[in-house]
Amino acid sequence: MTSNVIFQHRQRFQRVFVRSFFGLFTEYETPKLVVIHSLSLTILLRLMQAILLIYSILYLLLYEKGYQKQDTSIVSSVTLKVKGIGYIHTAQNGTLIIDVADYIIPPSENNAIFIMSSYGQTDQIRSKCSESSLLKEAECDNDNECQNKPFSPRANGRWTGRCILPSDGQISNDTLSKTKSSKGLCEYAGWCPPENDEASPALINEVLNFTIFIKNFIEFPVFAVKHKNMVDDLKPCVFHANLSKDCPIFTLDYIVNQAEKDAEERDLMLRLGGVISVKLDWDCDLDRGIKLCKPEYTFARLDVPFREKPFSRGFNFRYAFHWKSTYENHRTLTKAYGLRLIIAVSGKAGKFDSITLSLNTGSLVGIFGLATFFCDIILLHLSKKSRTYRKHVFETVLSRTRLNSVFQRPPDLTQIDIKEKSTILETTTSRTDLVNAMYENNTKSLRKTSSTRPLTLTNSEKMKVHPEEE
Repeated sequence: MTSNVIFQHRQRFQRVFVRSFFGLFTEYETPKLVVIHSLSLTILLRLMQAILLIYSILYLLLYEKGYQKQDTSIVSSVTLKVKGIGYIHTAQNGTLIIDVADYIIPPSENNAIFIMSSYGQTDQIRSKCSESSLLKEAECDNDNECQNKPFSPRANGRWTGRCILPSDGQISNDTLSKTKSSKGLCEYAGWCPPENDEASPALINEVLNFTIFIKNFIEFPVFAVKHKNMVDDLKPCVFHANLSKDCPIFTLDYIVNQAEKDAEERDLMLRLGGVISVKLDWDCDLDRGIKLCKPEYTFARLDVPFREKPFSRGFNFRYAFHWKSTYENHRTLTKAYGLRLIIAVSGKAGKFDSITLSLNTGSLVGIFGLATFFCDIILLHLSKKSRTYRKHVFETVLSRTRLNSVFQRPPDLTQIDIKEKSTILETTTSRTDLVNAMYENNTKSLRKTSSTRPLTLTNSEKMKVHPEEE
């Protein structure tokens, strides 16, 4: 019994699948226009059409410039120049002047620049001395501990295996530093004395008054247009948001204030360094002219704020200056703190294009049809009379011959009422009688037309049939 049911379901599924598959090639669908008088639905339709029309015209066509061909493949070149004189106060109540060649390290970079705002220096000689007291791995009580300890990546040189105790003082000429720790420190061979990371760096004064000249040359290859961020008659100026918008010269104070709003954070950035992004965004309307195209400057801080206590704070690096004196190697180790500016250029250009306008107009027409689509969903599926509306909207037309319409398969009488059964039976009987009558009439007519008569030939025909008998 179960196998028969499964077989019937399988057969039914196959019939439905075959009917649906062949329906793709034998059924044609065409929209049917149905006029429905509904005040609420009409108001909803017109309201949605008005909203879509306003959105399409004001935003997509005008604001987004849907009538223009866009080019975002911008080619850019940036050159940075810094001017300004800084100074620091020395321990001997003197003043040390620092100019551009001192605080721009390295002299040239690609789309970036580093401005040193503070630094620390250590004069060193290649020799032997005790390790830094900040390195806990270097603490020792005897020479054996220095010989058996593994190498530390934080070491300032190669350990010799000797432990320098505090009681030894300045042991020999080769040991130039003296530890104040209660324990001894391992001796190393390298650059002495070791750098003191706990010392506060010297802050360069007047750093915020330095000026940065940003020269930017761009090209939009699709339109073969070149431009720059400088006016033709550029004069000495400083950028101001209201007074000098076209000036490409910025003070470092303005850049830092735009990138960081907290005064305490700005002070720490000058002392410990930081990273700032400088972005130039071009939005050019070539229909108005290339000379009216101006970049928009934005500044943002990229490094982690100090208030979040990051693992590595600020931005710094070390570099050394070497020389020789009396056959001894000397160097000045400088740990530089400062602001690293990274330049990013982006942009787009647009120009009227009829093909782009026609394509976008076609897309807007499709968007405009969303109003009818949503109203159809409400009408055919969510309204109270959805079943009635579906009967009028969806109609199936079968292409049949007259004979097929006569021999139409009678419906299943088990699914309808008794009155309807009698009506259908009478209709079916009358159709059967009609067919039988048509068949009998056709048979009688065929019999009448097929009656036999004797064949009579004329004399001329006989002569044509038997000419040799003459």
